Amino acid sequence: MTVHTDFDQALRGFQPVSAPAITDAEFAARRAALQQSMRREGVGAVWLDASTSLVYFLGHALGRSERIHGALIFAEGEPLHLSPTFEEPKLRSLLRQPGEIACWEEDEDPHALIAAAVRARCGESATLALDDTTPWLFAAPISAAMEGRVIPAKGLISALRQIKSPAEIAIMQAAMTASWQVQRAVWQGLRTGVSTTEVCAFIDAAHRAQGLSPLFAAVQFGEATAYPHGVPYPQQLQPGDMLLVDMGARLHGYPSDITRTYVFGTPTPRQRELWEHERAAHAAAFAAARIGAPCESVDQAARDHLTQAGFGPGYAVPGLPHRTGHGLGLDIHEDPFIVKGNRTPLAPGMCFSIEPMLCLYGECGIRLEDIVFMAEDGPRWFCPPAHDIERPFGPDANVA
Repeated sequence: MTVHTDFDQALRGFQPVSAPAITDAEFAARRAALQQSMRREGVGAVWLDASTSLVYFLGHALGRSERIHGALIFAEGEPLHLSPTFEEPKLRSLLRQPGEIACWEEDEDPHALIAAAVRARCGESATLALDDTTPWLFAAPISAAMEGRVIPAKGLISALRQIKSPAEIAIMQAAMTASWQVQRAVWQGLRTGVSTTEVCAFIDAAHRAQGLSPLFAAVQFGEATAYPHGVPYPQQLQPGDMLLVDMGARLHGYPSDITRTYVFGTPTPRQRELWEHERAAHAAAFAAARIGAPCESVDQAARDHLTQAGFGPGYAVPGLPHRTGHGLGLDIHEDPFIVKGNRTPLAPGMCFSIEPMLCLYGECGIRLEDIVFMAEDGPRWFCPPAHDIERPFGPDANVA
């Protein structure tokens, strides 16, 4: 029998979690690795827009606006930050270590300032690589100022970011464990008539109680579980409903991401059958995640099981209408993507989701989403995968 707890009571049981933050030494090592790759590829400078890549290499975050600001990483030497003049004092307060800042006034052209800095530090014919999240509003005039000597920086940046360090994995483990505990508390606190809005509010409050910053909470009941990104209206829980609970929160900028699907009450034979197909596809994807295997093989393993069970084929519904997974890091969706056509070999340090959702429009959907990290000898779960449809968090989560 499931222990039913009041959500307010459950909140009082949560305690803050912690993990060491990324050190200045690790940020310096990331920049050095990027510079080494730049020299190898003949790139003079990389522009980091106000994105998570700026956070990854320099350790501070900037909010995006219509005014360009960010930083240049040169193949040699120290970074150069770019800022509107009136924002310069705030930027200095954010820098992890003192650095040069190039400022521009409202009536000046910051894109020309970027190009001039690249030429001054790297030579007239230098190539600038742009952070792939740089808005076209900025990318186009930068390219014009550089007279077309601009290339994408995605390959340089992704090659580093998709391999997580032990410190990153430790932060993600703390965040994932916290969210797994919230998932279990949701399951234990369900009652007839509870609303999706109330469950989402509890999820956010529970993450805050653990010292995390809420990122998202998505809760669906019944037929609405068939839609991967939910429905735009609240629902109330009824016995026999399938539930889908997806959530994430950040610790030191790194997110958790975990989904559980189960039934409120006694599952029907049909619900059990569908849930077991999802569980088996999830397990098949994990088994395919081997060092050196292409990312697409993980997607194919899950899809093959569902096709053999009579779903699909391909992306057809009833079946799996989207990729099997996505990388997780400072961005909740980042490289490596677990999708057909991605032949990137799996390597130690990669972290990604396995979530081969089984969608049956008009009936229900089942998604079991867990994050794995690749160890030297293969995949590891951050959290225990779902146990079964009636005991999704294992027998220890039940009390008679």
